[in-house]
Amino acid sequence: MSLFRRTSVSAVVVAVLLSSVLTAPAQAATTWPGGAAVTVADGSNVFGQNLSGLSFESPDVLWAVKNGPSTLYRLVRDGARWKPDSVGARALSYRDGSGDPDAEGVVRTPDGVLVSTERDGDDDETSLLKVLRFDPKSTARSVKATAEWDLTDDLPEVGSNSGLEAISWVPDSFLTAKGFRDERTKAVYNPSSYANHGTGLYFVGLEDNGMVYAYALNQSGGSFTRVAAFAGGFPTIMDLEFEPDTGRLWSICDNTCQGRSATLSIVNGKFTVAATYNRPSGLPNYNHEGFAIAGTTGHKQVVWANDGNDGGHALRAGTL
Repeated sequence: MSLFRRTSVSAVVVAVLLSSVLTAPAQAATTWPGGAAVTVADGSNVFGQNLSGLSFESPDVLWAVKNGPSTLYRLVRDGARWKPDSVGARALSYRDGSGDPDAEGVVRTPDGVLVSTERDGDDDETSLLKVLRFDPKSTARSVKATAEWDLTDDLPEVGSNSGLEAISWVPDSFLTAKGFRDERTKAVYNPSSYANHGTGLYFVGLEDNGMVYAYALNQSGGSFTRVAAFAGGFPTIMDLEFEPDTGRLWSICDNTCQGRSATLSIVNGKFTVAATYNRPSGLPNYNHEGFAIAGTTGHKQVVWANDGNDGGHALRAGTL
């Protein structure tokens, strides 16, 4: 019994030390590189809980997704705030019209609107790590995926609520200019190696381990190839955002990391954490699961999505 106690104490010490390492940022966080002020950016109780991913199409159009039920919004400016367009909430389903995809991340690209999902809400005990594509021009209130990619067997096994929380897109032109390395071929990334993948790679973030995985998605749907994988800078990840003019890939953590963000740049062919930032002083430490940057030059608006809808608001805006 005494041996068991000694072993138990040692295990606890190790667990505590390991936990402190895993929950610490990759490097010391510095002040948010923008304004300290943050404002409410939606009407009262417009979205409710579970609003997650965000992605700008233009400075005046912002896409958003929520889960439970699976919903896609096209948001337009309403003064200093954002509101759903005339279509309103678009209910999402898989390509065959079934299911309730647990929509967590969204990105607007030349291929369409792509959504990362953790599971099917109709079977919420089973992990189902799919990326779904939707037609941004559809004005229907219920939309089926036009293509889907099931990444479940290519990724680590995770719980049903710890899956694909984030998605972003990086153009081939940037990746080749920076010498991005293809871990499959062990050479510089060559877009021509991946037929019908469009003009860029999709980067998805796995909540469970904070890793980012880069994929070439065949736009016919179904087939895909993993090109690279790298740490996102935190033990967990809530959103990814590529900033074209700076070449930075933003990795976003939620209140478990005190709302910190990390930026990653390509060094020696691989995305590597370059900086870690505290949240703006005016941004409460809410469960922010979405982040998007508007514009490409000068002072840019940034928007956060609060999964908890604290204070009756799901969107808050600041500057970068």
